[in-house]
Amino acid sequence: MSRQQESVLSKVEDLGVKFIRLWFTDVLGKLKSVAIVPAELEGAFREGIGFDGSSVEGFSRIFEADMVLRPDPATFALLPWRGDTEPTARMFCDIYDPDGTPSASDPRNVLKRQLAAARDRGFTFYAHPEIEFYLFKSGHLDGQPPVPVDTSGYFDHVDGGTANDFRRSAVQTLEAMGISVEFSHHEAGPGQNEIDLRYADGLTMADNVMTFRTVVREVALEQGVFATFMPKPLIDQPGNGMHTHVSLFEGDENAFYEPGAEYQLSQTGRQFIAGLLAHTPEFSAVTNQYVNSYKRLWTGHEAPSYICWGHRNRSALIRIPQYKSGKASSARIEYRGIDSSANPYLTYSLLLAAGLKGIEEGYELPDEAEDNVWLLSDHERRAMGISAMPVSLNNALAKMENSELVAETLGEAVFEFVLRNKTQEWVDYRDQVTPYELRRHFETL
Repeated sequence: MSRQQESVLSKVEDLGVKFIRLWFTDVLGKLKSVAIVPAELEGAFREGIGFDGSSVEGFSRIFEADMVLRPDPATFALLPWRGDTEPTARMFCDIYDPDGTPSASDPRNVLKRQLAAARDRGFTFYAHPEIEFYLFKSGHLDGQPPVPVDTSGYFDHVDGGTANDFRRSAVQTLEAMGISVEFSHHEAGPGQNEIDLRYADGLTMADNVMTFRTVVREVALEQGVFATFMPKPLIDQPGNGMHTHVSLFEGDENAFYEPGAEYQLSQTGRQFIAGLLAHTPEFSAVTNQYVNSYKRLWTGHEAPSYICWGHRNRSALIRIPQYKSGKASSARIEYRGIDSSANPYLTYSLLLAAGLKGIEEGYELPDEAEDNVWLLSDHERRAMGISAMPVSLNNALAKMENSELVAETLGEAVFEFVLRNKTQEWVDYRDQVTPYELRRHFETL
């Protein structure tokens, strides 16, 4: 047994922990959980906890159902909302096949493989997401549109408002779990909020994003409101994005930083961006995995509809934030195409894989987009070499289906499951007769 495992066992005893929740995610990024009592924890560390993988989205087929959870002691944290009467902790788990092989279907393992590939090239991958979500008065719609908790807008301060109280409680809960928060504020939509997590390595951040979603929902329940990360819950209002700042480090040195270069951005950084631009259409079915995701991308409100980059250009897919003078570690890029419902393990795997591909093959970065690309004509965009994001889930799946990069990064099992599951979602959506169609055509056709 490792020292970390022994340390966790001691903490469980010293803190009087009553239950340990073992967390993992399915391929779509839905959190799964099983609770054990402290007496079972040492056995879980040594042998794992068996479960039926065929009952979890994307994990295994019926005839190969047995799988094993192994808790990662580095992720031990108390769940503050469980209170002092029955202290409860959580740990994220890695998934293994019965023979001890890491499961090819485990999203956390997909990311670990890609991070290992980056380490083999001398890189460490860091991420810093800005996560948006909406707060509504109720989760029960009864055929009516959802009602936001307020009518405030971007950076608005509302004395005693629900959003202020909510963000304070959410941030305090996150900090209590060891997750550092950089900013929190009201976003542009009514009832919409944003909380930015302080940067961390890729695996830690993916775990943090999953914890973040759980914390937001738990705090919402405590305050009698409903939180959603749905990409586009309201017509004519902004969608929920998860803009993510990323950087690569070589040891203690920021590989994206080069003093004196344009925007202080190194050749490595430029090639990384070129890789993201080149492969974005191929992995959009993962970073924007729902039918609803494309309504966020194609209805304005500063969502990126076109594949280009720019310095402080908020109409671009990739933005180069203002460099902080004298602070080399701040050199980074902001990828704006991800929505808040994406599976962070698969998303970060693909961002990293595409960026590394650009570095390895020396991709050439196209010209910067200096203008507002939404205001350009199609002819002007074509002349500048700016292509469009996929316009629908179906369009994104067609791009992904032929992608060697996505297939290799995700692995055969996950790749095939995503294609199959999302194709069925598109078919189900396509077959619907919507209220819009009835309003527009029922009486006139």
